[in-house]
Amino acid sequence: MSTAPTPTTDPVSFRAEVPVRWSDMDAFQHVNHARMVTLLEEARIDWLRSVGPEASELLGTSVVAHIDVRYRSPLTHADSPLSVTMWVERLRTVDVTVRYEVRAATAPPDSRPAVEAITQLALGDPHTQRLRRLTADERALLAAWVRG
Repeated sequence: MSTAPTPTTDPVSFRAEVPVRWSDMDAFQHVNHARMVTLLEEARIDWLRSVGPEASELLGTSVVAHIDVRYRSPLTHADSPLSVTMWVERLRTVDVTVRYEVRAATAPPDSRPAVEAITQLALGDPHTQRLRRLTADERALLAAWVRG
């Protein structure tokens, strides 16, 4: 589980600090790709929980439709906790795209990210097992996090 969120200078982004576990490392002592996806998920959960109960409910009904992770430089256990900054890049009727920038704990906030990623989240109805559109309230809640 990640640590408490940290305010950012950008009012539409959220920063979470996510600890790197020893089990997150690969044979070269870098954060493993599959584990990076899990660390991004942990940061996203912290962000949506911080927004409020309405956004937290989105967690139970969202599925990752697409993910893209770009590695710019390796991250290791010594870089923990990772600083994950995220915001909504695109908000559409049926999905939301979240962008991430991941930096080592000691990296300045304006430095080049070690990892850049996006996840496209689609919302589903757990009762019908079908995708659904965002409600007006959900759109309004997430619109506050859209970065120009």
